[in-house]
Amino acid sequence: MPAEVRISRLRAAARAAGLSLALAFALPAGAAAEPAPVAEVAPNVVADPALEADVLELSHKLRCLVCQNQSIAESNAPLAIDLRNQVREQLASGRSKADVVDYLVARYGDFVLYEPPLKASTLLLWGGPAALLLGGAGWLAYRLRRRADEAAATAHLTAAERARARSLLAGSTAADAADAADAAPPSSESPESRS
Repeated sequence: MPAEVRISRLRAAARAAGLSLALAFALPAGAAAEPAPVAEVAPNVVADPALEADVLELSHKLRCLVCQNQSIAESNAPLAIDLRNQVREQLASGRSKADVVDYLVARYGDFVLYEPPLKASTLLLWGGPAALLLGGAGWLAYRLRRRADEAAATAHLTAAERARARSLLAGSTAADAADAADAAPPSSESPESRS
């Protein structure tokens, strides 16, 4: 590595280190120590621990309708908060967990469930990955079989083709290869027995 390149890289590293030190001292002491906010599970609202445990259990089984792959227990979206409150109110009024889930499915569809039931409308969801896997394996087997058939079809060379290939590998000209093919006696053995 040339000396100029090394010197320019050292200068760039020194500038970066100086900039990071300046930023570290410029920030207030408390700002650097505060961690970034992390999505947590919804806090307890009701004093009854059994009711809150049921709400939390159902909240983990229900999908937030506006968030990407989060349960309503993990989401802080306004709709997730409303759904948690609905679950809490219905369980507090004496409805069973199954009744609450049935109510939400009737209102929002099977999408609200993390594990949708196996029925005609969700059959593609459950069987789709297996169908794709089987289709891919079938296509791969078909392509491998065709490749083997193509390789077997091109493996049988005539005596003239073999002589030409030998001469090309040896570095002689095409005229020499043609002469060698004409001079070669016809062989009675098959190409498979020669190899």
